[in-house]
Amino acid sequence: MATSKADGKRSLKEMTEDEYNTGAIGFGDDEKKKGKRGSSAGGGSTLSGCQVENCTADMTDAKRYHRRHKVCEFHAKAPMVRIAGLHQRFCQQCSRFHDLSEFDEAKRSCRRRLAGHNERRRKSSSEYQGEGSNH
Repeated sequence: MATSKADGKRSLKEMTEDEYNTGAIGFGDDEKKKGKRGSSAGGGSTLSGCQVENCTADMTDAKRYHRRHKVCEFHAKAPMVRIAGLHQRFCQQCSRFHDLSEFDEAKRSCRRRLAGHNERRRKSSSEYQGEGSNH
């Protein structure tokens, strides 16, 4: 029984109108859901405040970044805040609060992320210097 690959497939012209409108062209449910990413809140009517204890900052006019991470601008830059009874600091790289022990001195990025950043910088600068030394 010799059949070619094209025998089992239909072109877009051969699809019924129902198949075309529902998108039933062989995509699984996972493929259909991918386009809906990023619109979880819908209307955005439920606005959360800053997650720092006793913070009453109005987040309605806050920048999108601060609303997304639920931290007001003041606490995002603060050297120490209290969350769930723990002293923490907001990491600019991770966009999360970490324990103060994870930071070097007054830095705003945790040690782990800074180490990765410094490694990438050293790597690119050594590659650049290596290319220049061949001349």
